[in-house]
Amino acid sequence: MNDQELMRLAQQGDDAAWEALVRQEQQAVFRHAYLLTGNADDAQDVAQEAFVRAFRSIDRFDPDRPLRPWLLRITSNLASNRRRSVARFFSALSRAARDTPEPVLASAGARRLAQQEESAALWQAIRRLRRADQEVIYLRYFAALSVADTAEALGVAQGTVKSRLSRATDRLRAVIEADFPDLSERRLA
Repeated sequence: MNDQELMRLAQQGDDAAWEALVRQEQQAVFRHAYLLTGNADDAQDVAQEAFVRAFRSIDRFDPDRPLRPWLLRITSNLASNRRRSVARFFSALSRAARDTPEPVLASAGARRLAQQEESAALWQAIRRLRRADQEVIYLRYFAALSVADTAEALGVAQGTVKSRLSRATDRLRAVIEADFPDLSERRLA
C-alpha cells in the first residue's frame, strides 16, 4: 500500500494506517528535528509533537501530495518555536558538538575508521553554517528530498531552494577549505 492510500485510510480514522505512516517517517522527522535543535532530547520532543500536530490536522492534508515535506515543515515550525533565543540555540549547538561520539575503530579496519572520521568532520563543518544553510543541505543531501519536496518542506519556491543550496554549499566549501583541509578534496554535488 502506498503513502497516498495509507493517508486516505488514516483520514477515514484507520489507526493502523496512521501508525504505518508514522513508523515510515519517524526517522526522517527525528533527524530533521535533531538538525534544527542540536539536542537529542529536544529533537525527540519536537518529533513527537510534529506527529501529534499532523494527526490533528490530518483532515486538511491533501493525500495526493507527498507526506514527508509536510511533516518536515511542521517539524521545522515546531523546532523554530522551541528556540526562544539565539543564545539557547548556540548553547544547544555546543552541547551537540560536545556530545558527538568519537569514532571507534571497527573490525573492518582503517578504511572504516577513515570514513567515520570524514563523516564526523563533515558534520562538524556543516554545524558551523547558519541554521538555514544547515537545513537546506540536510533536506537535499541527507534526507534526499527532491528540489520540489525541499521547497515544499521549507515553504519556498523551487528556485529559492536552488539559490539557497548553491550559497549554502559555497559557504560549506569555504568552511571546509579553512578549517577542514582534509575534506577539501571531496566535492559536494
